[in-house]
Amino acid sequence: MAAAGEGIGELLFYAIAMLFGILVLLVILAYSIRIMREYERLVVFRLGRLIGAKGPGIVLVIPIIDRVQSVDLRIHVVDVPKQRVITRDNVEVSVDAVVYYRVFDPIKAVMTIRNYHYGVAMLAQTTLRDVLGQVDLDELLSKREELNKRIQKILDELTDPWGIKVTAVTIKEVVLPEGLVRAMAKQAEAERWRRAKVIEAEGERQAAKIMAEAAHIYEEHPVALRLRELHTLVEIAKERTLIVFYPSTAGSEVSSLAAAIASALKLGEKLREAGSRT
Repeated sequence: MAAAGEGIGELLFYAIAMLFGILVLLVILAYSIRIMREYERLVVFRLGRLIGAKGPGIVLVIPIIDRVQSVDLRIHVVDVPKQRVITRDNVEVSVDAVVYYRVFDPIKAVMTIRNYHYGVAMLAQTTLRDVLGQVDLDELLSKREELNKRIQKILDELTDPWGIKVTAVTIKEVVLPEGLVRAMAKQAEAERWRRAKVIEAEGERQAAKIMAEAAHIYEEHPVALRLRELHTLVEIAKERTLIVFYPSTAGSEVSSLAAAIASALKLGEKLREAGSRT
């Protein structure tokens, strides 16, 4: 009985030891096998020495001996908070921006700078203040695209040794002081009034020029002037509440024509009244 008990104890001990070994093996495999996605790279250090960037796919790592750091190759977005900027013409504004970048060399991104995301954010803030401080307010408001490209170029050159490519920079908002906003609104209103006055004066000038040309034509052709007078009399005669006195110095021919036109108009009115009664 004692021998049988000892045999069962040994089997139980071996079973527990085997189970423990299997658990240790599973833990080692869990830490040894890394699956990297297509947009990820794994920078491996073995006993402190750089081995290289591994992936995508399955990457084998030796536990305890190897140290790894994962790097995302997709585009990162840095939201630059509002920065107080004094422009070249001494106007204080608040400007915020967005920076887009990606890592093209994982080894440089890990070996050159400790935290490349934080480094890009800080560098974007200082570059934004430096570039916008060298331009006037009008240029800041009207040439954002050029300023975006200028900031992008500077950031791209500074971050290239880190293995980082800055793909775009966008200035989101420019906040102006309230007093300056009111002054710009008054300036815009004054500019609209000025344009309206210029357009009105230009219209008067063109009308005067046309009238001068018409007067010259009437001077050369008196018959045309008399025809114009008769046409005006016809237009005036359409108003029943008006009495027109035409000067007799215009000539007997014009007076007779005017009288004939007036008679014809009165006859037409009588005929219309008679027709309406019937």
